[in-house]
Amino acid sequence: MSMSTMTVPVVSAKPVTLPAPGRGTELRVRVSAPADGRDLPVVVFSHGFGESMDGYAPLADYWSAHGFAVIQPTHLDSRTLNLPPDDPRTPSIWRIRVEDLKRVLDGLDLVEAAVPGLAGRLDRGRIAVAGHSWGAQTASVLLGARVLGPDGGPGEDLSDPRVRAGVLFAAPGRGGADLTPFAVEHLPFMNPDFSGMTTPALVVAGDRDQSQLSVRGPDWFTDPYHLSPGAKSLLTLFGAEHSLGGISGYNVTETTDESPERVALIQRLTLAYLRTAFDPGDPNWAEASAEPLGRLESR
Repeated sequence: MSMSTMTVPVVSAKPVTLPAPGRGTELRVRVSAPADGRDLPVVVFSHGFGESMDGYAPLADYWSAHGFAVIQPTHLDSRTLNLPPDDPRTPSIWRIRVEDLKRVLDGLDLVEAAVPGLAGRLDRGRIAVAGHSWGAQTASVLLGARVLGPDGGPGEDLSDPRVRAGVLFAAPGRGGADLTPFAVEHLPFMNPDFSGMTTPALVVAGDRDQSQLSVRGPDWFTDPYHLSPGAKSLLTLFGAEHSLGGISGYNVTETTDESPERVALIQRLTLAYLRTAFDPGDPNWAEASAEPLGRLESR
């Protein structure tokens, strides 16, 4: 049996709480990890708007069953927290989201201690970030993307050297003239600059994902690939909308393009990408193919 098809029993624990001074609410995370094995690579996953640590089971379950520890924080925009729109933290949620991911990395000792049997098993040298939609923008900041300020200049560099790779699902593209008037007025943080996003990453986009926040077509979601330097890969999924076939959960109502076959392809290819990102000698990614459900390109 090849490594790509082997699965192992998984232990999942929630909520694991991490201290978050100044956040107003402690940071709650879900941790999923193989029941056995040592030196586990880590994926920190940032959910999309309104979701929570309980979402994205098709990804978290699959990655953890194939040898990864997956940590999913619940951000302040989650529907489970029901933050009122006039909360003073609302304008800064995009930045607090980034801080949430860093808090997870800072708190890996606490994560290990909180999950029975996990102590001493996480590999601090093999860490990736991943995210969907707004979560993909959040993850991209740790990879080196910045948010342009009101003057059009790049904002603060919030990248994290502990992160070695990223997987960005349906990540928003350029801001400015590419945004709708609503997005320009209400979502000023949607002005990414990818020129400093040097950390290796896989960008996953659907060729029928028409955003209500951009005046461009589905190619908007390929910007993180085309506008960033360094080693990048792009998986374009044929017929996929924003849920990319259903990655946000099993049988969730917001999936408009349900496709178990597409989700299975995403599971297989993201696993291959992460394995090769952490072990360049691993042949999985070099042998990967998206046909006939998508197109795969790298540089």
